[in-house]
Amino acid sequence: MNGETIMSIEVKNLSKTYKLKGGLTKTAVDNISFSIPSGEIVGFIGPNGAGKSTTIKMMTGILIPDHGFVSIDGRSFKKNRKEILMKTGVVFGQKSVLCWDIPVLDTLKLFKDMYRVPDITYKRNMEMFSEILGIEEFIRQPPRLLSLGQRMKADLAASLIYDPDILFLDEPTIGIDVLSKERIRNFIKKINEERHTTIILTTHDVSDIETLCEKMIIIDEGSLIYDGTLPELKATYQTTDLEEIIKRIYLAGERKNA
Repeated sequence: MNGETIMSIEVKNLSKTYKLKGGLTKTAVDNISFSIPSGEIVGFIGPNGAGKSTTIKMMTGILIPDHGFVSIDGRSFKKNRKEILMKTGVVFGQKSVLCWDIPVLDTLKLFKDMYRVPDITYKRNMEMFSEILGIEEFIRQPPRLLSLGQRMKADLAASLIYDPDILFLDEPTIGIDVLSKERIRNFIKKINEERHTTIILTTHDVSDIETLCEKMIIIDEGSLIYDGTLPELKATYQTTDLEEIIKRIYLAGERKNA
């Protein structure tokens, strides 16, 4: 490609306003634009209520924006919804895609059939899930009997069983023990390195960002605050303490909107 950077995701002038009771409105996302190159792991962060979840839902086709558009590998949800959904995986930390009362293995087989995954691909992926995530320990149990960490590993497996090009991870390590966090981070890194999967990660865990992310996008009050690399951010604030940098950014946003 002659060194050309291939963009997986283009977000242009994206806006979303919610109607509240009494005729009031709240702008959740306010005219933001950014791009995410193919194969990168990007930390998408901001304080609670910043507009992260609304943005992710528009980027995954769950919500329709009021203005602007999202392009996935040059395709739009309006014209190419099915193709985009076949190329993307989504894991919401608070909402599982698993069937609650049937064994995890049965859900994975269901996803295999839904996405028409070849037997050889399914076998390869299951071996990887067992090796790195350790799902063999609980794969024959229903999600309702699993710990939070086990359910998150199973959700990751379900979202990656069909080899998506892009993976959205919303708080994948929230409430999980240290060992499970480490296993999940190693798995995310391996998927990115071996398959060049583009990964968009929302998290409040600074260790997730430090361990995984090459680029950071920060939003607050629905507006874009920062879009650049992690080293550039540290250089701008003249410190390597990422937690301190994030606190300063959030406090600056609070003062601005006070």
